[in-house]
Amino acid sequence: MTLKMLCAFAIAFLFATAFGKEYIPWLVKEKAGQQIKKDGPGWHEPKKGTPTMGGVMFILAATLVCLTLGFPGMLQGHFEHIFVLLFAMVFGAIGLLDDWQKIRKKQNLGLSARAKFLLQVVAALIFLFLMKKLGFLHTVLYLPVSGRVVNMPQWLYYVFAVFVIVGTVNAVNITDGIDGLATGTSIPVFLFFVLITFAWGQEYLQLGIFASAMVGGLMGFLMYNYNPARVFMGDTGSLFIGGAIAALAFAYDMPLILIPLCVMFIIETLSDIIQVGYFKLSHGKRVFRMAPFHHHLELGGWTGRKWKEKELFVLYTCVSLICMVLSFLTVYDRF
Repeated sequence: MTLKMLCAFAIAFLFATAFGKEYIPWLVKEKAGQQIKKDGPGWHEPKKGTPTMGGVMFILAATLVCLTLGFPGMLQGHFEHIFVLLFAMVFGAIGLLDDWQKIRKKQNLGLSARAKFLLQVVAALIFLFLMKKLGFLHTVLYLPVSGRVVNMPQWLYYVFAVFVIVGTVNAVNITDGIDGLATGTSIPVFLFFVLITFAWGQEYLQLGIFASAMVGGLMGFLMYNYNPARVFMGDTGSLFIGGAIAALAFAYDMPLILIPLCVMFIIETLSDIIQVGYFKLSHGKRVFRMAPFHHHLELGGWTGRKWKEKELFVLYTCVSLICMVLSFLTVYDRF
């Protein structure tokens, strides 16, 4: 099992790194450049035109690993990793459509917020329906730390699950605002599922292969996405990552682990919600200098100290690593 997991990481890393050398120049040639928000920090303006849709790099890397190293398990009837991959791909496709609209219109607005939300809800419901049909979905909710389980009415569990899935997908999307931030924050999350696979055993190998491939693919992508970024993951990548994280949490039957595991994603989302809500209630006042939270820190936060992009990358990645360790300690002995 250890060898397969290491190979999954290595193959994905090498593929993403090698593919990026050809893919990024092609994106430049095709003028698939990112448009910058007009109300964003002024120093982001030079990023205009940086190629987007770089998420294709780690999506293809994960797909390659799942179809090769995961093939022996598929012959034995284990398709869990393919199920997670396809689910994430559906969200990646929504992101791809959004990115394409932005490129075509040459502006930072693609699909409408309502259209993206409806597509995400439909994708989540289809995923849950298939999980139920295949016997993967149970309406018993596991509570990390306490180890207790709570029986929920099926309709309530579905509402809860859709909320978690759509929330996770959009949380990653919101975090993808500066070079390497979503990438660095996501790597420890997938590493958590790798460690859980080692702790829980062979039964979860297929899922572990996918998680390990995501760690490798994202690290390969980070070679080009770290500040100054040569490519952005775009909504193609961020929605895929969010879908993959949510799908893994349900596949391992512990969606609530996302609360301690994804603290930075939650902070980013809450900062956006608080900012918009307070702005409307107070008729124009703001809690943050700018939302989401990483832009607030960029602009000086509450102390006046302006964080640089590399500093924010280190901060978010380190906090995510700490959350990974704490989350692992709460569930590693579940089985």
